[in-house]
Parts: sequence; structure tokens; C-alpha cells
Amino acid sequence: MKLDVKTLEAKAAGSVELSDAIFGLDPRTDILHRVVQWQLNKRQQGTHQAKTRAEVSRTTKKMYRQKGTGGARHGSRKPGLFVGGGKAFGPRFRSHETALNKKVRALGLKHALSTKVKASELIIVDKAELAEAKTKSVKAALDKLGLVNALIIDGAALNEGFAKAARNIPNIDVLPIQGINVYDILRRKNLVLTKAAVEALEARFK
Repeated sequence: MKLDVKTLEAKAAGSVELSDAIFGLDPRTDILHRVVQWQLNKRQQGTHQAKTRAEVSRTTKKMYRQKGTGGARHGSRKPGLFVGGGKAFGPRFRSHETALNKKVRALGLKHALSTKVKASELIIVDKAELAEAKTKSVKAALDKLGLVNALIIDGAALNEGFAKAARNIPNIDVLPIQGINVYDILRRKNLVLTKAAVEALEARFK
């Protein structure tokens, strides 16, 4: 398929041929869901932990005699029944990461790209850089393209000035091609790829 290429000033800059094997698939929500869930599980810290009765510092002396008090039978003050006692079945330090095959991950990325093409939310620009690397200039350029919520993907090396200037704009993310991922593509309304990013994607899935 063919898509028009624009400059950041919203001027025509030719066209580019996109591979149907990457950008022309019929999106499957089940695959997208699996990949997004895998990403979110992987980044979850899992550092929350409650102390069990074996870890709390309380006396282990029997609270009172076994019989004749009219109360329940108790020994140590460590059970979760008492204030300051250990937590039964509380959260433990662990990894929340799940496994997902590389082929499914790659397929998920293709489906995410195809989703943007199908929704007419993919924009190709010749390059992501401006002569004046200031937030005001980048904001004006994005306004010309009608972008208020977008993910911009450049080649292997980002233009440092453009990336720093765009960092101050809400709902605009700039990533190198190595950082492209399904979750970030889907969480932003528009996807902006440079010609270098398109070439890198096609080389990656060749």
C-alpha cells in the first residue's frame, strides 16, 4: 500500500510504499490483548510484602493459662488475630512477569501498526527534526499536522533537540525505533513514523 509522506510543516514530501505483511493485516484484538497484558505484567514491580507471623517481632510467651479464664485458648501474640500480629496470606515479593512467545510479540506489533492504518491514524513524515528545536516550534508543527495525542517513532538515533522540545508537550511521546511497542502505540490516538522508522521496521520483519 502507498501512503503520502509529509514534512513537520504539513507539506507534501512524496510517498512511501508500505508492506502489506506489516501494515495491512486484519487486526485481532485477542493478540493485541495478550501482548499488552504481557507488557503490563512485566513492568509491575511486585515489591509489596507483608510480614507473616514468623517475621513479626512479638513475644512468644503464652498469654495466660490454658484453662479457667473463660476466654479462648491462646499462645503467642504473633497471629494476625492480634494487633501487631503477622498477616495471613498477605502480599509477598514476587515477579508478576508472564511468558509470551517471540512470534506472538512480533505479530502483536504488526497488528498494532495495522490497527492504526485501518483507522487512518498513521502519519508518515520525512524526518522528526526542526531547525529551531524549541517546544513552541514543535507544538506549532504538530498543530499543523492536527496532532494533540500522538506517538512519534524515529530511526535508531533520535534528534536530541526535537526529543527534548517535545518532552514538554502533554500527550506527545517520542521514541527511537528500538522502543516501539504495542502498549504505547495503542494508548496514543495517532502514530507518526519517520521514513527511517518505516525502513527499520521493514528490515526487522524481513
